[in-house]
Amino acid sequence: MQTKRDIIAEALRRRILSGELERGVRLRQDQVAHWFDASITPVREALQRLESDGLVISEAHRGVRVAGVDFGWVTGLYQIRMLLEPYAMRRAVLRISRFELQGAQRILADLRAAVAAGDGPGRNKLTRDFHFFFYERAGSPGLAAEIANKWDAFPWDLTLDDDVRTGESTDEHAELLDAAHAVDAEGAGALMADHIRTGFLAAARALGRSDVADPFDIAND
Repeated sequence: MQTKRDIIAEALRRRILSGELERGVRLRQDQVAHWFDASITPVREALQRLESDGLVISEAHRGVRVAGVDFGWVTGLYQIRMLLEPYAMRRAVLRISRFELQGAQRILADLRAAVAAGDGPGRNKLTRDFHFFFYERAGSPGLAAEIANKWDAFPWDLTLDDDVRTGESTDEHAELLDAAHAVDAEGAGALMADHIRTGFLAAARALGRSDVADPFDIAND
């Protein structure tokens, strides 16, 4: 059962990652308490949780504000995703049933509809649903939970206005589903790695870093 702290933390997370709460905006504890009809204690605990995820920053004598996006931090998140998600995808493809894949097909159809409607927050939610449809079937709950921790911290609001990346990403999801239907674990893993790489480049563009070195090259300083 979710506590009041959990409910507040998740609601604020959604508002931040949907762009409803803009980067840099200040969050007064009394104001947040009013939003959720809560006391200060669960609000303080929720903000501490979001601070540990890198979504808000607490500043002495100035309160709490929504964190900006640090390029090095985003790069680190993508590096961790590259280590975890292709492996999870390979595991899932070998374990998921052909019948279950109908569920992934439905999510992909809903995702295409959200893209066509220009529904950025809905698109991001369905993107997560598609990925975790596979990760949760990889036969390793701890692995799926660790990936979820990284996704919960990622600044998805960076991609809300990137129409080019939106189209690319949807096509890449379709290719991942085709690989799953073919029970091509290695192919699915390679596709996921490419998906993460192109996602990183889109995030870099959103942060004004169009000319970046490959962050997945272990020889790159």
